[in-house]
Amino acid sequence: MDDTEIELKSTPAAGQWERIGIKHHHGINLPLFALHSKNSAGIGEFPDLIPLLSWCNSLDLDVVQLLPLNDTGEDTSPYGALSAFALNPLHLGLSALPNVDSNPILKTMLKEAQKLTYCQRIPYHQLHVNRNIFLKAYFQEHSESIIESEGYKKFAENNPWVKGYALFKSIRKECNWQSWENWPEEIKNPSENSLKQLTEKYEVQVSYHQVIQYLCFEQMKAVKAHADSLGIFLKGDLPILINSESADVWLNRRFFNMELSAGAPPDHYSDDGQNWGFPLYNWDEMGKDGFKWWKERLSVASNFYHIYRLDHVVGFYRIWGIAKGEKSKNGWFIPQEEQLWIPQGEKILSAMLQESSMLPIGEDLGNIPNEVRQNLQDLGVCGTKVMRWERNWEGDSKFIPLDAYPALSMTTVSTHDSAPLSLWWVQSPEESQVYASAKGWEYVTPLASDQQFAILYDSHHTTSLFHINLLGEYLAFFRDMVWDILEDERINTPGIVSDDNWTYRFKPSLEQITGDAPLGDLISDLIA
Repeated sequence: MDDTEIELKSTPAAGQWERIGIKHHHGINLPLFALHSKNSAGIGEFPDLIPLLSWCNSLDLDVVQLLPLNDTGEDTSPYGALSAFALNPLHLGLSALPNVDSNPILKTMLKEAQKLTYCQRIPYHQLHVNRNIFLKAYFQEHSESIIESEGYKKFAENNPWVKGYALFKSIRKECNWQSWENWPEEIKNPSENSLKQLTEKYEVQVSYHQVIQYLCFEQMKAVKAHADSLGIFLKGDLPILINSESADVWLNRRFFNMELSAGAPPDHYSDDGQNWGFPLYNWDEMGKDGFKWWKERLSVASNFYHIYRLDHVVGFYRIWGIAKGEKSKNGWFIPQEEQLWIPQGEKILSAMLQESSMLPIGEDLGNIPNEVRQNLQDLGVCGTKVMRWERNWEGDSKFIPLDAYPALSMTTVSTHDSAPLSLWWVQSPEESQVYASAKGWEYVTPLASDQQFAILYDSHHTTSLFHINLLGEYLAFFRDMVWDILEDERINTPGIVSDDNWTYRFKPSLEQITGDAPLGDLISDLIA
């Protein structure tokens, strides 16, 4: 890695690379919601990550990647956050809260919430009901002592965003989660005086949401401290866009272009393009204060992560904008002038790199201009290589050799938005047959175990510096560790509305995963 080390030391991300280490890193990726342990109350919780990190350390895995952990309110998608800063209370470890064991009523509520852990899929509605009952009871008993504590006072002082978020969530709950655009004018577009009056009106509710955030932050900071003690890096996920139904948009309207929504142009996966429904950024307005909003976002995230996935990184250079009422295919790239793409993206990303000690890894999948890829490399920002999609699409469509992957990249066999390897092999025979042919294999279904091993082994031995796969890809080697129906191992299917999206749960418990010797031996063999 000598040449790479020299190159990276001259990039704007040199400091971040020095902290992480210019070497091969191996890890697992998982949605926290999919975990369940003997202590979980219906969904994976922050404290569940502590034994998982210890297990990874025993296997010489040094990265654990997570899907976004931001508060999504009633939305089940982790990419539909109602705050760019707040953590999701659904993941707060209830049994790990102080003084729960000493209260019989809380213990009974906890047992009721824990029953939901045994559903195959996550029952979000009932989960919200049970956990909210518990947390409100906990708040009523302990809020006074928490609010008077030095830790809480320091948290409130260091996180000025939390008051606006807490007020926004209080109002939305009272308004039955209807859009803020339908609120009365004095709330929809509040003055400074109106915000003060609203905060006083909702004083108890605001305090409640602030206390819950404090408890969430304390638990995730403990997770990061444990990772630090083991030399493991936590990789978070920062979606580039933010939900229009978020506290950030409500309170910072000038930073967003509400007349256009972001999406993607037509490609070989979608003839009509995509409309994600999120507003575009007003980069000129954001730039006036040096991208302070983004810097604050990174500062908050650094409490929990060492590395972060920068979703749709090309969107910092140019993004597909769609006018209201228009079809996705009728959108256009913004800025429209190609000569502005690199200066804009480089300016924004450079400001972010200067601000944060976290190392970004860009999600640069799809049709990315070559000059954007080059600029990311010049900045020292990794890209992402999904093996099944790494082909010479503009030429003979052959798979790109694994030793031709740039060092500044992360190799993986699948993503949370794609079919896992075993399912792809069956559902996409034209693609998987080409892959089998390129390897000199006989194409058989289901995927043969030796072929499965070879693909996972290859993913850990490319020339990329990072090698991270979904935890489910390793569980798939053991029939008793995955659901009987292959489709049930999929986390999300983009572009469709389905009750299955984001409700995935690992079949084995956390204790079964970390205590399974053959699974641990398999992972050790794959990264050796």
